[in-house]
Amino acid sequence: MAGIYLHIPFCKQACHYCDFHFSTSMGLKEQTVQAIARELELRQAYLQGQPVESIYFGGGTPSLLNQTELQLLLETVNRLFIVSADVEITLEANPDDLTPAKLQMLKEAGVNRLSIGLQSFHEPHLQLMNRAHNATESLQCVKDAQAAGFDNITVDLIYGIPAPDHSVWHNDLKKLFSLGVQHVSCYALTIEPDTALGRWSKKGKFTPSEDEFTAQQFEILLEQMHRNEFVQYEISNFCLPGYESRHNSNYWRGIHYLGVGPSAHSFNGPSRQFNVAHNKKYVDAIQQGKLPFELEELTLAEQANDYLLTSLRTIWGCDLNRIREEYDYDIALLHMEYLRGLEEKELATVKDNVLHLTDKGKLLADQITLDLFVE
Repeated sequence: MAGIYLHIPFCKQACHYCDFHFSTSMGLKEQTVQAIARELELRQAYLQGQPVESIYFGGGTPSLLNQTELQLLLETVNRLFIVSADVEITLEANPDDLTPAKLQMLKEAGVNRLSIGLQSFHEPHLQLMNRAHNATESLQCVKDAQAAGFDNITVDLIYGIPAPDHSVWHNDLKKLFSLGVQHVSCYALTIEPDTALGRWSKKGKFTPSEDEFTAQQFEILLEQMHRNEFVQYEISNFCLPGYESRHNSNYWRGIHYLGVGPSAHSFNGPSRQFNVAHNKKYVDAIQQGKLPFELEELTLAEQANDYLLTSLRTIWGCDLNRIREEYDYDIALLHMEYLRGLEEKELATVKDNVLHLTDKGKLLADQITLDLFVE
């Protein structure tokens, strides 16, 4: 099984925390969509005939696509690839785009999973992040989507936003659970240098939260998710049983995917590809029948480290047998004392040669992964 990711690099305005590739100018939107459809044709052989079980529209803001553009891309995928009958088709959307008419169009086009970028229900936090929607729309858009027949909805929330205490975060979670969505992705506010918040922070105009404050909000998140019977199947992702994202799960499990569009990434096991992160250069290249990507060939050590990095974040854990058999590295032998220490400190468990991080260990996931990397 495989997946297809389509990057739609357009937004109404720039969020103050975002460093993804996008443009707020819509001048090239139609040409870019046409180029993405053409890239799908040029890259038809990449998945080697594997059935596609996940189609994911990310961005940017894919909910800016009109009916003609969305149908063109979906029809192109269905024409060129073997698409599973129960394919999961996810589209990222901003609340301000999700009018009843838009929701009906998405439903009729075949989108069966909505990913809604709420980020917060607190108006001052939305303004700080320069979101295009308001707190009322954060609530209403989910209700409208449910009324339109969407029964697989995921929302994004951001924690670690500077505040005097945790009351806003508690209230955000309370409102979240009142909506009855099936999946939640929660991310700590990260201050990237080339963003408005990054520049303000450098000039002393914005002070990020202390790490301890952010860690406390993560612990509150874990407790509330458990209380509301959500499964943490990856460090930042939670769902009701049976509603894991196929797109996300496939990525963390090392399943192959094709990424199309400016800045999109692809992965087929022994290599990764990175499309140019420039709309005009992308369009010009595709119009000339060229594929504007950089290729990175992966050594066995790099493939093993990729698998460590992604699998340790998940409920399924890291299969040490797989690393030994596929990449010829025996982590259990190479890091025997280190793994024993993780278990003694209750940071991880090893059962049937599968390494899992505990809730305590997940707070240190990045460092633990680095410590286990092979060379």
